[in-house]
Amino acid sequence: MIKKCLFPAAGYGTRFLPATKTTPKEMLPIINKPLIQYGVEEAMAAGIFNMAIVTGRGKRSLEDFFDISYELEHQLRGTSKENLLKDIRHILESCTFSYTRQMEMKGLGHAILTGESLIGNEPFAVILSDDLCDNEGEGVLSQMCKIYAKYRCSIVAVEEVELEEVSKYGVIAGRKIDEDVFVVDDMIEKPSKEEAPSNLAIIGRYILTPDIFEILHHTKPGKNGEIQITDALLEQCKRGMVLGYKFKGARYDCGSVDGFVKATNIFYDKLKNG
Repeated sequence: MIKKCLFPAAGYGTRFLPATKTTPKEMLPIINKPLIQYGVEEAMAAGIFNMAIVTGRGKRSLEDFFDISYELEHQLRGTSKENLLKDIRHILESCTFSYTRQMEMKGLGHAILTGESLIGNEPFAVILSDDLCDNEGEGVLSQMCKIYAKYRCSIVAVEEVELEEVSKYGVIAGRKIDEDVFVVDDMIEKPSKEEAPSNLAIIGRYILTPDIFEILHHTKPGKNGEIQITDALLEQCKRGMVLGYKFKGARYDCGSVDGFVKATNIFYDKLKNG
């Protein structure tokens, strides 16, 4: 039922400067794959094959990555290294990619709104590539698609964090209605621990119904002067229903150096141990 996945990828990645001066943070590799490839593979596992990417200046390598490299393929053809391209070749054969540019960085809500022309009037998923999710069984987006099939409303993925960490996230308050599923009553963007309604923090996985675009068109700048998806979702709560889903699996904040190094070590151990 969810056919498209939106990847906001226009941010500057300032926490990884100077590496991200010319390299998009979404192209930073965890072992031998860039972060965005992990996200695309998670979407594919959920049965989604239309990828919509919101880019910005200096992000051309994202488009080049999801394209055929005739020279490289020619050089590797018939060698022992040809197999190294099989995963990306499978992605290119299975998926379509569309792109639009976010001219100004005005927050995640604005980035999602920028993707409206790529999505149209249908429900869609959103993946933030620097939140790398890992599950030995079913991926986070696959889990969320099952929740969407049952409730047919917007869903945010949440996880419990320490109260000292809530100021980094959007935070929800809600009533449990199913296993790990909450009806959202309130949500606040980057609250202090005194303001936080809970310790359930929103991470970079969403399923959104298309009315979110109309709401975003009328959402005024909020925290840090940016258009926050949290504010738009709160308005959606008032009009209908938004769910929070406490997903199964691990999440690594690869937008931070600590999280990036932790994910690299864990994925290296998994690769080494088969």
